[in-house]
Amino acid sequence: MTDPKAVSENTADHSVGPLAADAPKPVRLPLWPIRLTWLGLLSENLALAFWPFWSLAMVAIGLLMIGLPEMLPQVALQIGAGLAAFGLIGTLGWGLWSFRLPAKGAALARVDATLTGRPIQTVLDTQAIGAGDPASSALWRAHQARMAKRMDAARAVAPDVVLPKRDPYGLRLQAALVLAVGLLFGSLARVAEVDGLTGTGQALAAGPTWEGWIEAPSYTGLPTRYLADQSDDVLEVAEGSRLILRLYGEVGALALRETISGQPIENAEADRSAPEQTLDITQNGALTIEGPGGRSWAVTVLPDMAPRVAIAAAPETSFEGQMSLDFEATDDYGIIGGTATISLDLAAVDRRFGLSLEPEHRDALISNLPLPIAGSRAEFTETLIEDFSQHPWAHLPVEIAFAVEDAAGQSGMAEPLLIPLPARRFFDPMAAAVIEQRRDLLWNRDNAPRVAQIMRAISWKPEDRLFRDEGSYLQFREILRRLEGATPAGLTDETVTELAAALWDLAVQLEDGDIDDALERMQAAQERLSEAMRNGASEEEIAELMQELRDATQDYLRQLSRQAQQEQQDMDEFEQAENQNSMQMDMNDLQAMMDRIQELMEQGRMAEAQQALEELQQLMENMQVTQGQGQPSPGQQAMDDLAETLRDQQGLSDQAFRDLQEQFNPNANQGQSQQNEGRNGGEGRGQSHEGQNGQGQNGEGPGGQPGQEGQSGQDGQPDQRSLADRQQALRDELNRQLGNLPGQGSDAGDAAREALRGAERAMDGAEQSLRQNDLAGAIDQQAEAMDQLREGMRNLGEALAEAQREQQPGQGQADGNTAGAQRDPLGRNPGSGGALNGDDNMLQGEDVYRRARELLDEIRRRSGEGGRPEEELDYLKRLLDRF
Repeated sequence: MTDPKAVSENTADHSVGPLAADAPKPVRLPLWPIRLTWLGLLSENLALAFWPFWSLAMVAIGLLMIGLPEMLPQVALQIGAGLAAFGLIGTLGWGLWSFRLPAKGAALARVDATLTGRPIQTVLDTQAIGAGDPASSALWRAHQARMAKRMDAARAVAPDVVLPKRDPYGLRLQAALVLAVGLLFGSLARVAEVDGLTGTGQALAAGPTWEGWIEAPSYTGLPTRYLADQSDDVLEVAEGSRLILRLYGEVGALALRETISGQPIENAEADRSAPEQTLDITQNGALTIEGPGGRSWAVTVLPDMAPRVAIAAAPETSFEGQMSLDFEATDDYGIIGGTATISLDLAAVDRRFGLSLEPEHRDALISNLPLPIAGSRAEFTETLIEDFSQHPWAHLPVEIAFAVEDAAGQSGMAEPLLIPLPARRFFDPMAAAVIEQRRDLLWNRDNAPRVAQIMRAISWKPEDRLFRDEGSYLQFREILRRLEGATPAGLTDETVTELAAALWDLAVQLEDGDIDDALERMQAAQERLSEAMRNGASEEEIAELMQELRDATQDYLRQLSRQAQQEQQDMDEFEQAENQNSMQMDMNDLQAMMDRIQELMEQGRMAEAQQALEELQQLMENMQVTQGQGQPSPGQQAMDDLAETLRDQQGLSDQAFRDLQEQFNPNANQGQSQQNEGRNGGEGRGQSHEGQNGQGQNGEGPGGQPGQEGQSGQDGQPDQRSLADRQQALRDELNRQLGNLPGQGSDAGDAAREALRGAERAMDGAEQSLRQNDLAGAIDQQAEAMDQLREGMRNLGEALAEAQREQQPGQGQADGNTAGAQRDPLGRNPGSGGALNGDDNMLQGEDVYRRARELLDEIRRRSGEGGRPEEELDYLKRLLDRF
């Protein structure tokens, strides 16, 4: 290949062709594209020859920038430095040996290869054949001229470094990554600070010097102090602090003398000139650095005080039995945890009746104290919230001891609090009796015969109002049967736990009740409120019972309104005139009466409050709710029908459950026929729980067909075909209601239809299970159907509420109330989705504040773990900054 420069010079004066009269014009080659391409070839050869050298150099610089020499001992540093130097010299020598300058014609050929027809080579060629022929020469010159024009398009060719073939493992990329890490997280100053391999070159030149730090314990939150910046002669340090000292220069030029570590002098003398020293500060004393530029300080250790805790106020108990106990805690740096230990004060227990026996051994109750979610933990006030209602020590004398602990392992305790263990109170006499027997059984299982005797006496020919419903009575007798059956062989821990749980559920059911009759629920609420007034209940319990009475009153008025709508009796002119002259009352009047009753109770005027309560009950029992002009809206009618279907399904599921019990215990209910007419477990003896579409009190099933409530098959088992037929009728009724369901087209309306179709499918499955005598499977399907019905009613309520925003109110009203269908008989606006009081008491159950504290403590713990990924630590830090 011809040198481009030489070729250009030769062709400048060269004439192409044999005819002197037709001499060729000089051709100028694209010199800059050729020169730039040659530089690219040079870079390719340099990269191929020296990539091991610069890769190793990038690794060495990156490691120096992130401070790796400071982490290695001197010997390892010297070995590493030697290996690095050997590698750099070797790779540099290999690169010099393998490097070659690009050939002169290589750049010209690479540029020419990118052009069509290789025009550069064409203009440099000479005619070999036909040079003497004028026509042939003219043709050749024309061809060269055309190719010379194509050279104008010449451009420099980018270098092509084919390192992947030489570096299949990507070592050069890993080296670049190490260098990038050093640039991001390191410092170039560290490279400059690296002195000789012995670590004494620069230090010897600069003379002896020192630097030191005092690190306080991490839990104190105090900063690290640089010793050379401390101008005071007296240093006050926190207990548990640590001294880190580094001596530079010739060994022995500087020395440390101290009396703050508590080490024997002979041990301290041995290492007082070491280049790096670390010691714990355990006592007051002197700290001296001897030698050129030395300093001296008197060190005072500030002791870490033990934490303190105290109970701030008397405990409070909610209506549900949840105890709230305020406490105050202080510490000089912060408290990391604490416990409340509750133990039985046996000496203060009234050892009579079921408590006369020695109690079974039980470990003390230990609850973790809540800590502040945010802010300092050095001084705070918090509330311990626990529910001990189901514990055997409920309402018995106990000792509550608070203890807290700081990060140094020190603990502090408060004066023990001697009180009856706060728990839920039962105001229903029967529920209170059940809870007392449960306590005696848990106190000592040897009380089982006594508990069984008392339960049998209670359940022998019970009065009409002793058990509100047959289901509670059957449950009571079932617990009694299990207790008497297990007592002769001795009660195991598992049996005692199961019986205690059953007794608790029964007591809650008796206390709270599940009364379908609104009037009876209202009367029960009044009785419980009267009982609470007589027993000196707390203000919070009075308020809860008063709210229960308000809710029961609202349910009663709603039932009266529904009954008036169902009767749909037309009033004549005389009745209308009489109704106009009757006493008119709205929700504000009833609210004022109830507020007056609560005010009297809060003032301690219980006799007047009791009288006002009786007057309110008489007024409610005599209240009449009339049907206004017009019919109930289709939406209200659909909601009422679905509610009736839900009650029917609940009653059918209850009966299937009782039949399942009778299959396993055929003799469990013998001798109770006088108290248990029928098996429906409704409100009182012989009443049904199914509603109008189910088995009625007169023994009729759906459609008025005679039911088979008390019938049995030939094998003595209940005839399940009657249950299956009633389940089928209930499914057909739901299918009919689906055809008339309003709200079609809206999201909530479509969701209601989908949920009700799911309920219909579950009912069909329950029917098939009943026909196959699979009661357990039928009960599961019925539970699914009830869940879907509730979901459908909720969605339908939302659809109706949305549709009613732009419609006129309905016409149903109570006496003296002009509100429409969007109001209840007392003129109140419904809650969300049309439900009464639907927006109240949304936070129930477990202590959400304690759960929040636990989550925040876990976030703090994880954020302190340095081994976690950086992204996770950043996320945790953002959470802590927010909360």
